[in-house]
Amino acid sequence: MISNLNSFRGQKNGTTHIEKLTTKQYLVVASLLFGLFFGAGNLIFPLHLGQLAGSHWVGAAVGFLVTGVALPLLSVLAVAVTRAEGVFDIGRPLGVGFALVFMVLIHFTIGPLFGTPRTATVSYTVGVAPFVPKADQTLALFLFSLVFFALAFAFAYRENDILTNVGKVLNPVFLVLLFVVFAVAFVNPFANPFQTQATTAYVHGSFVNGFLQGYNTMDALAGLAFGVTVVTAVRQLGQKRDSDVAKVVAKSGVLAMSAVALIYVLLIVVGAMTLGRFKVSADGGVAFTQLVNAYAGRLGQAVLAVLITITCLTTAVGLVAAFAQDFHKHFPQLSYHAWLFLTTLASFLVANFGLEQIIAWSTPMLMFLYPLAMVLILLSVASPLFKRDSAVYFFVVLLTVVPALGDMVVSFPSVVSASAFGKLVAGWRASLPLAAYGLSWLVPALVGLALGLMVHWYREHSLAAAGEEN
Repeated sequence: MISNLNSFRGQKNGTTHIEKLTTKQYLVVASLLFGLFFGAGNLIFPLHLGQLAGSHWVGAAVGFLVTGVALPLLSVLAVAVTRAEGVFDIGRPLGVGFALVFMVLIHFTIGPLFGTPRTATVSYTVGVAPFVPKADQTLALFLFSLVFFALAFAFAYRENDILTNVGKVLNPVFLVLLFVVFAVAFVNPFANPFQTQATTAYVHGSFVNGFLQGYNTMDALAGLAFGVTVVTAVRQLGQKRDSDVAKVVAKSGVLAMSAVALIYVLLIVVGAMTLGRFKVSADGGVAFTQLVNAYAGRLGQAVLAVLITITCLTTAVGLVAAFAQDFHKHFPQLSYHAWLFLTTLASFLVANFGLEQIIAWSTPMLMFLYPLAMVLILLSVASPLFKRDSAVYFFVVLLTVVPALGDMVVSFPSVVSASAFGKLVAGWRASLPLAAYGLSWLVPALVGLALGLMVHWYREHSLAAAGEEN
């Protein structure tokens, strides 16, 4: 997620006006989109999904691609259609207060609470942990994350492009290594993916569970927060009209996201095949480590450790810098460097809870934020149809927020979900349609859409009638 972000932020307009983009220019935009939405951390979730889904991996893959591929692309289109300068503008139709809260929640989620710490824990779990004795894991994670975030802070502080440039070289190498792993896995499979055992939840609900697992990529949130980077790049290529920008983003996006989708599907299939040798792992980081060790041994693991650490570090630099830049813009009382220190420190502290705990506690927040993000993305893309009427936004978001809060509470670890309050919320939530599938917000959101469009139609009709009278 969000690779090499700094290279594209804050650029100035001043390029040549062009009527139509060349194939090379489309590829440039496509590579930017690919870099935004695919990082080393994105390896672990589809791989783990494959283990959970087993022989039911096809339905799970389709669901995962909806929230992990289609929705992130729509988030960038939403930015293009609304001419947003960031996630703040996406929430602006509901007022400055809502927009500010929504921006803070998204930035904290993809930043110091979950996204940024995950860059360190993924690289540690996949690359370093296999070389460390079990008794020393806690200390090793502390030291690794300390060095990791010290380097991230240093590179972001000086706004140095050295690491970004290194990432441009190593990221392709990482992808080549990944496809070598795919080739070996398919030539010498552990099992037939259509004959492996699925976990109970995926036997009859593979699509929905795959859909929910796609939340973990956080890419739809990233697209809202940083999609302006892609849109700005397109405008710099001479595309000025909103419709032209949206078309370029869509065409380039199909190319980029097809590549992302291919990697995701291959990872899901490989994850299902690992069940022939391994049990379902605690998380995808453990599964990936087992896979590489099985096929490439300790040497392969060592090469992987270097590559995945540098790619994750590149992503971390982009995330902490982006957080500091955006928060300094909206909260200028603190300097860029002060915000940078705070987000880096917070990320370091959270990282030491470990990858498994970060995933466990991020899930509830994503169960709350993703429904909000989804409805705002779809409303933004469709906003020209109802003239961005705030009434439509209000009813949809209002009737989405309440059940989404319920989904969040029941998704918390047992310390919250099994409490008296958690059980009370669970009982109320169970009465909502599709609650059993984690989609209790969907029907209320559709009701909100109907109400909002009725209000919009009434307003338009009243204005038209008043115009005729005058």
